Formats: sequence, structure tokens, C-alpha cells
Amino acid sequence: MSQDMSRNNGAHAGSGATENTAAAAESAATSAKTANTATAATTDASLASRAKQPKKNGPKWWLISLIAVIVAVAVVVGITFAYAKDDKSDSQTTASASKTADTVTIGLKLTPTNLDIRNTAGSALDQVLIGNVYEGLVARDEKNQVVPAIASSWDESKDGLTYTFHLNKNMTFSNGDTLDAEDVAWSINELIAKQYHDADALAAVSKVEAKDADTVVITLKTPNSNLLWILTGRAGLVFDKDATYDLKTQAIGSGPYTVAKFVENSSITLKANGKYWGDHKAKTPTVVVKYLADDNAAVNALKSGDVQVLAPITETLAGPFVSDTDNYTVKAGNGTDKFVLAFNNAAGSKLADKRVRQAIRYAINHEEIIASRGGADKALGGPIPSLDPGYEDLTGLYPYDQDKAKSLMAEAGYSADKPLALTLTYANIYGTELGDQLRSQLKPIGIDLKVNVVEFSTWLQDVYTNHDFDISLVDHNESHDFASWADPTYYFGYDNKDVQKLYAEGVAATSDQERDAKFAEAAKLVSEDAPADWLFNYRITTVTAKGVEGFPFDLNQTVLPLYNVTYTK
Repeated sequence: MSQDMSRNNGAHAGSGATENTAAAAESAATSAKTANTATAATTDASLASRAKQPKKNGPKWWLISLIAVIVAVAVVVGITFAYAKDDKSDSQTTASASKTADTVTIGLKLTPTNLDIRNTAGSALDQVLIGNVYEGLVARDEKNQVVPAIASSWDESKDGLTYTFHLNKNMTFSNGDTLDAEDVAWSINELIAKQYHDADALAAVSKVEAKDADTVVITLKTPNSNLLWILTGRAGLVFDKDATYDLKTQAIGSGPYTVAKFVENSSITLKANGKYWGDHKAKTPTVVVKYLADDNAAVNALKSGDVQVLAPITETLAGPFVSDTDNYTVKAGNGTDKFVLAFNNAAGSKLADKRVRQAIRYAINHEEIIASRGGADKALGGPIPSLDPGYEDLTGLYPYDQDKAKSLMAEAGYSADKPLALTLTYANIYGTELGDQLRSQLKPIGIDLKVNVVEFSTWLQDVYTNHDFDISLVDHNESHDFASWADPTYYFGYDNKDVQKLYAEGVAATSDQERDAKFAEAAKLVSEDAPADWLFNYRITTVTAKGVEGFPFDLNQTVLPLYNVTYTK
């Protein structure tokens, strides 16, 4: 859940040199041809007369021709040399003008309150620290698939209960300490024992052992088809068991960067880790992450050059950058963000009536909402986004149909003349437009929607913790988070035993195919039950200044590897 090149003058000059040299050669050749033609006519006459009377004075005909040819060649060579010299000079000028910057500044939106990734919730910490400062046993790529990290490979037993991880050799932390299997085992065991953030995801773990310096074995009580993916996040992070430091303001990891400076609610400065052991060595010595909560301030920072990257930016504000292709690149990337309009499903709530929940889903015009945001987002008809296991297109379950919505509301005892009063509560980081649109769309079917825009901290307390709400709106950006629909204690208050059973069976599956089928079946039941509406799968629009390379567009609000980022001024 979240709060949610300059012109190449050398090449240009080179092209001109080629064209001008060719023209000069043609001109010289023409002059030579003209000279030769005139000389030939005279010579022919001379030969005729010379047979009669050879001329004793003046240059010979062949000498005149030779001089003309020499002059032409000299002109061509001189021009070619001059342009080659200019071309080389222009190339050197371009090379000196284009310089890879020592610092890249990136503008992000969601700011962490501290750096304690073991105890502090919020995706902002995962975004900046995982893969950059801290590394996990395994990682995930831009397709949301599990890939090697601290472990170079792994084996899984047929019964799905034992995972053996083979670690890379010669690994170190940023303080120079050796990283080996003992650190891995200690990190995961500590997380479970002290119930750090995401420890509940490892409830199936029986034990974690360091078999030797390069081998870690994780034994499960019951199979967990999500284990590898879980270990790409906080649950799999590896810490230095011998290091002592303040986790709220410092970080000692094994990634390509270290935290050089942290300014709460403002910025994080990352410096290249000189002791980094792996293949993802930082290409830029310093990366500064600036947190810009205000959209207009963020846009101004990009325009002024204070930041070279802005992620995310709303489609509407991205317009001027889209049209300025000489200076910016704008691209929408895939992600797992789900803008969830959650209903309070608890017994006794106004939304306990399924007919009302269904009516709301039929009344929402998703295409209109997506279009108003610039059109980059995708419709999402259920709780699983396209990059997660078990995804199925469920947008056809509740198509926009106001007549059906009115009919369901009438069955429940409501109409435009006798409306149902509901309150929509959400954080101010999402602006007011969505609330205004939903109020307008729900009014004709007999819902009087009050929009309550609050601070995110207030939302966390009232909605997430106390479950005191009618309807909520939040960007759930975590991947593989379907478990929340199988947890009746979660703030949705959704309790469906069939969904819980299917989800448990999917988790216990020993093949991806079986897992995906179970999750898909469960997700369809959830969507049919209408405990929420999924407004859209938010696609992150990112703007980069010209000269920026290697910045990831997909999944960059949850996974943001920065080692490959460069900026050429």
C-alpha cells in the first residue's frame, strides 16, 4: 500500500565536408577537363602543323595538361584536409561539451520518515533501499520475476518444503565485513524471532540454516509457492550481523550504493559503494533522491534542471514534456499499483448489503476516469494486476450500466429522491479530482457521497487501523498482495471462506500452474462479491531529461534499481 542530446556538430560538419569536397573535386575535374579540351584542340592543330613545321618556342601541350591535373588534385587534397581538420575539431568540441555527470538527481513523491526498513511500514523505503543499499537473497526484475541476487542459484525439493540457496563468493558489506551464509541465516531468523516488518509472510518457515559459508537451507512447515517472491522483498534482506548502527538514520548493506546523507521528508543522498562485490556496480558516483510531494513544485524542479528525473508525474502535467521531445522523454511503465475503492464489508455497515456494492460498481464509468487522468492507466476488474500470478481480465464482470445500478439501489430501498448517504475517505496526496468524479457518477443512482480528504496519517489511523469508514480510496501498490482479501481482519472486513480456502490451496501448490489457477479462481469470486471496486491499474508515467539513460520505467514505484542510471550533460 502506498501514498501513493545536443546536436552532434562533428557529424554534421563531417557530412558537410563530404558534400563540399565532392563539389570541389567535381569543379576541379571540370576545370581540368576544360583545360585539356582546349589544349587538345590546339595540340591537334599543332600536331598537324608540326608535321609540317614543328614549333620551337612556348610550353609543350603535354606540360600544360600535366599542370592542370596537378592543380586539380592539389585543390581536392587541400579542401579534403581542411574539412577533415574542421571535422576533427568539431568532434573534439562535441566530446568536450558532452560529459557524463557525477551526480543524477531524481524526484520522487513518497518520502520515508526514517530508514529503519525492519520496523517502518511504507513502500518508499523499499523503493529507494532494496537493491540499491540492501540486497536480498533473491531479487525481482522489471517483469516482476524472481532473479538471483546474493544467492546465485537455488534448488527446491519435490515436496516444496526445502529450498537450498547457493551463494555468490567473495561478497562484502559496505563497511568491508564479509557477507556469507551466517549473515543470511541470522537476518531471516532475526526477522522471524523479533517479528520485524513482513515477518508474517514467513509463517511457514520452520528453520533457516547456514550449511556452510556458501550455502543456506530454508525448511518449511508447509509448502509456500510464494516463498521465492517473498524473499525478494524485506523478508529476504541480508544485514551485517556484526555491525552496529542507527537503522533510522544510517544503513549498512551490500548493494551498489551507500546512504551518505538522509534528510527527513526532504532527500536521500546515495554514494557509490567502493566495496561493492557484484555485477551491478554503480555507473554514477552520486545519486540524490529528492522528495517532492507537491506536483507543481516537482514539475518546476524538472523544468529548472534541479532534478533530471521525475517519477511519477500525472498525465495532465506531463503534456508540455511530451511535446518537447528535444529535451525530455516521457514514458508510462507497467506496475502493480491498484487504485482500490474499498467498501466497509463489516456486518452492520452501510455497505454490508451486496446490492449496494454491486450498484456502485455498475455506476462507475472507468473509461471516463482513466481518460480524465490522461489515458495511461488500465482498467482493472479485480484484485490481481497483470504482472502478478493468477491475473485474469475481469473487467467484463461489472460493465458501466447506470440502469442496472439504479435497479439494484431501488431493490435496496434507495433512489435519487431517497439517497443513501455515504462518506468517501482518502488521503490528500491523491488530489480532489477522483472524489469529485465519484460523487458525480454515483449521485444519479441514489448515493449522496460526501468526500472527506484527509492527511495520510489520519487515513492510517481512522481507516486502516480503526476501520472507521464507509468507502476508502488508496493506491495498493504491493505486488502479490492478494492475501489481504483472504484476511477478514484486514481493514476491508471482507470474510469469504471459499476465497480463503482457494488462496490457501494456491499458496500450498507445488507448481506455478496450480498456484495461478487457484489464485485466479479466488480473485474471480472476490470480484463477483464486490467488496471493492478497482478503479484502475495505475501505470507510472516518468519524465527523464535528455541525456538520462538506464532509469527503469516499469515498476519504479516499488523496485527502483539505480546502478545503471547515467546523465550526459
